[in-house]
Amino acid sequence: MTKLSVNVNKIATLRNARGGNVPNLLKVATDIESFGGQGITIHPRPDERHIRYQDARDLKKIVKTEFNIEGNPISKFIELVLEVKPEQVTLVPDSVDAITSNAGWDTIAHKEFLTDVIKTFKSAGIRTSIFVDPDPKVIEGAKAVGTDRIELYTESYATDYENDKEKAIRPFIEAAKKANELGLGINAGHDLSLDNIKYFAQNIPNLLEVSIGHALISEALYLGLDNVVNMYLQRLK
Repeated sequence: MTKLSVNVNKIATLRNARGGNVPNLLKVATDIESFGGQGITIHPRPDERHIRYQDARDLKKIVKTEFNIEGNPISKFIELVLEVKPEQVTLVPDSVDAITSNAGWDTIAHKEFLTDVIKTFKSAGIRTSIFVDPDPKVIEGAKAVGTDRIELYTESYATDYENDKEKAIRPFIEAAKKANELGLGINAGHDLSLDNIKYFAQNIPNLLEVSIGHALISEALYLGLDNVVNMYLQRLK
C-alpha cells in the first residue's frame, strides 16, 4: 500500500495568521498520526511564513511515523535538516519568493550540486528524495546524482485529469517505469486530491508514498480531518 504523508504547512499558515498557537501544530500532527496518517511532511521556507524552523525541531520530538522535510537546499535548510535528522529529506528547487513549488529539478544541469548535497544528507543517515517532472531523462539524471527516491511533481496530472485522465497519467506511468528500471523509489505530490488520487495510485507501479497538504486540509474543512485522512487511505489501498 502507498503510504500517506500529510503536509501540515496549511495548519501553520492558519496558526500564524493570528500570532498565537491556535491551531496547535504539534497537536494536529499527533492527531493525524492517530487517525492513521503514516507520515508528517513540512516545507519550511526562508521567510518562515508558515512552517517555522523551530517547528521542525519540535515536530521531531513528537512525530512517531515518518518525518519528511521538504525544501530548497540552501545552507540554512541544510543545517536544519542535519540538526533535526528526519527520516527523509525532499529537495525542491523553489525560489525564495515562490508561493508554492512550481517545477522539478533539472538533474542534468544541477548534477554536481545535487550530488554534493545528497552525499551530505546520506552520510548523516537521512533518506533522500528529489522533486522532478515526469521526464525519463531527468529521472536518469536523478539516478546519477545518487538520490534514494524521486518525488514526481503531479500538478500537470491534477490539472489535466478532468479533461483526459488517461492522457494526464501517461507521462507519469513512463516516468515510473524508468524509475523502477533504475532502482529508484517513487514518491509523488502536488495537487493530488480525493478526486484524482485513486486513479493515480492504481496506475503508478511501486508508488511508495504520497505527500498531500493543501487539498487534504481544504477537504477537511468540510469533511473533518479524521474522516479525510481515512478517505485517502481507502483510495490508496
